[in-house]
Amino acid sequence: MRISVVDVGSKTVRLVVADAEGGIPLPVHTAKWRLRLSEQVRPGGPIPGEAVERLVEAVAAASRTASRWGASGPLAFATAVVRSAPNRQEVLRAVRARTGVALCTLPGEVEGELTFLGARRWMGWRSGPLALLDIGGGSLEVAFGRGRLPDFVASLPLGANRLTHEFFGEQDPPAPEAIRALRRRVRHQLRDAAARIRWEGPRTAVATSRTFQQLGRLCGAAPGRQGPFVERELHCGDLRTAIDRLAALPAAERARLPGISAPRAAQSLAGAVIGHTAMKLTGLDTVTVCPWAIREGVLLRHIEDGPSWWAEIIRQNEQDEQNEESVGPGGPVPLRIAAALH
Repeated sequence: MRISVVDVGSKTVRLVVADAEGGIPLPVHTAKWRLRLSEQVRPGGPIPGEAVERLVEAVAAASRTASRWGASGPLAFATAVVRSAPNRQEVLRAVRARTGVALCTLPGEVEGELTFLGARRWMGWRSGPLALLDIGGGSLEVAFGRGRLPDFVASLPLGANRLTHEFFGEQDPPAPEAIRALRRRVRHQLRDAAARIRWEGPRTAVATSRTFQQLGRLCGAAPGRQGPFVERELHCGDLRTAIDRLAALPAAERARLPGISAPRAAQSLAGAVIGHTAMKLTGLDTVTVCPWAIREGVLLRHIEDGPSWWAEIIRQNEQDEQNEESVGPGGPVPLRIAAALH
């Protein structure tokens, strides 16, 4: 069975085509299209028409590519940049009407569950009780679990791009007081979730996302060209040192540092502050940088539970669209879709 997933993130549209051999998604082709939606959309603001056009074109190209590689229609989802946009339904309808792809949004808690599943399968059962940190452009997901899916998930509006816009604005590099204010925000909003992680006492901790991958490389982890099976760790003390290094440089110069890409250079400092504060509050001295995350979680869920769970997500998205048309935006989407997943 050959399946594919399309992930519409804050920076790129990513496609993974995989063979489901022995219950494991083995990638046969990957591709990405740069959109940089986060640079065109203020946090919580609408997605402008030009950006919607580029998004439609990218999803159409991803669908055509998946078809050429012999995969059926992709499992397509959009993360916080689309989920939090007030014109979310218009964007989803445009993609569906013009590409035939049923692009969905997932609540942050469901994203956390799927990311946890990807990390659990990568790390294996020997990792024991597992804690997860995942920094996106618009949100931070924190999870803990002893089994296949997490016992606890929190999705917080602490994404690297969101907080860069809110606290740094046009400051490049930002003033020290802006960095301190950002850290205070993270501490305040993460306090309860972090207390839960400390109380649970995980045996193993993992960090996923491009933000953590790039910060890991900056702090001395092996480069990506050495492959996914090289052990990569990120230490809290090294991340603290990296914050000072990033804070002293404008974004253009950060992009010259190991691991920091030009599209993510502006938000790398906020990402480092978020990551370091999360590790400190949760009591995690070291995290393993895990290459599997939400895309692999979606593929695994499809392989392990069959296509019906994704069909239910599509149905719930359609129902949410109808509800918003009748009562306005802002229904209890996370609870409905989370229930559909279990």
